[in-house]
Amino acid sequence: MDFTLICDIMMDLEGSIRPAMYLANELIARGHGVSMISPLISRSAEQRLKTSGITPVNLRAKLIAKKSGLSLLWLETWAREAFLGLNSRHVANDPSATINFSQVISVPSSVWYLQGPPSIALEDMRKELSTGLKTAFDIMKPVIKYVDGRLIGHMNMISTLVVANSKFCASMYSDFGVTVHHVIYPPIDCRIFRPSTLNPSSDYVLTYFGKETKFSVIKRIADEGVKIKAFGSKTPFIPEKLVNHPKIDFVGRVSTKELVNLYSNALFTLFPFTHEPFGYVPLESMACGTPVVTYDVQGPSEYLSNEDTGWLLATDDGLAQKSVRLWNEGYPPQLRMNCMKEASKFDVRFYVKKWLKILSAIEEKPNCVDGSLRVEAV
Repeated sequence: MDFTLICDIMMDLEGSIRPAMYLANELIARGHGVSMISPLISRSAEQRLKTSGITPVNLRAKLIAKKSGLSLLWLETWAREAFLGLNSRHVANDPSATINFSQVISVPSSVWYLQGPPSIALEDMRKELSTGLKTAFDIMKPVIKYVDGRLIGHMNMISTLVVANSKFCASMYSDFGVTVHHVIYPPIDCRIFRPSTLNPSSDYVLTYFGKETKFSVIKRIADEGVKIKAFGSKTPFIPEKLVNHPKIDFVGRVSTKELVNLYSNALFTLFPFTHEPFGYVPLESMACGTPVVTYDVQGPSEYLSNEDTGWLLATDDGLAQKSVRLWNEGYPPQLRMNCMKEASKFDVRFYVKKWLKILSAIEEKPNCVDGSLRVEAV
C-alpha cells in the first residue's frame, strides 16, 4: 500500500515535520511507497527526503515572506489556504492513503493529525507581540477566527479519522466542532536525545527563543542574576534587550548534537510559553536528564510531573520565583533519572506502533468516511 503524507513548509525536517518523518521512515522500512507533499520544500530537505527513499512533491509556493523567518513564512502559507485555497488547488488526486499532518493543505485524507489551530495560537501570543503587531492582529482577529474555523470545518468534513497531538490540542479543536478519535503524542528519538555527560556543569539555565516564548518572564529571571543560555532561530519576535542582556547568552540556531549538549549540561530548562499544544523542548530536555520549569497548563502539563521531572507553576510570578530559588539552591539528583525514565515513554518506537495500528484498521475499512471507524484508544 502506498501512502501520501501532507506537511507544512519544509525548510528542515524538524519541529512540526518530525512526526510525519518518523512515520514515513517506518513505512519505508516496511516496504511501502511514501510521498510527502508540501507547499514549499528547501533543496536540502528535498535531498534528505530522496535519500530516505521518500518521494518529495514540492508545490513551490511563491511566498513573499521567504526572508522574514519561518514563523511568518508559515503564517503566509496558512493564509494562502485559509483565504484562497491556493495550496490544495495544486494537489492532484491520488489513489494512495493520505495522512494530513498540516493545516495549510485541505485535501481528502484517511487521517488528519492536529497540531494546533492558528487563530488560538495567535490569540495566546498577542501579549508578547510588539505594539504594531498587536494592533494588526486586533484589527484582523474576527476575520482570522472566521477563516480558520471555516478551514477547520472543511478539513474535518473531508477526513476519515482525526488524531490530535495532545489532549489540550483535542480540546481546542472540539471548540470548532471537531470530534477527535485519538491522541498520539509526538515522538522523540531517545537514541539521539540522551545525556551527553555523567557530570553536567549545571552552571546555566537553558531556554528557547521562539514565537511562543514569554520573553518578559525570561528577562525578569535574568535580571535576578540567573545565567541563561538561549537557543532558537532568529525571528522578528525576539526583543533586542534580551539578545544584548548581560546574563543571557543567545547562541541562535544549533545542531542536534550541540542541542543535546546544551540540554545535558543545564541546571534546568526554563520554558515560559504563551501557547503550546505539545512542546518538544521540555520533552527533549527530560530525555537528556534535565528537569523543566514551566506552566501547569496546555501540552507540557500532560507529561511533566511536578516535583518529579520538573516544576509546574500557575503564574509568571511563581515561575520566576521558583527559577531563582532553583538557581540558588539546586534540587535532588534523582530528578535527572526521573526525567529520562518518563521521556522514554515517548520514544519513537511506541509512536509508530500506535500509528501502524490505526493505519491497519483503515486499510481494512478504506471506505469509512463518516467518523464511525474506531480502533482501541491510544
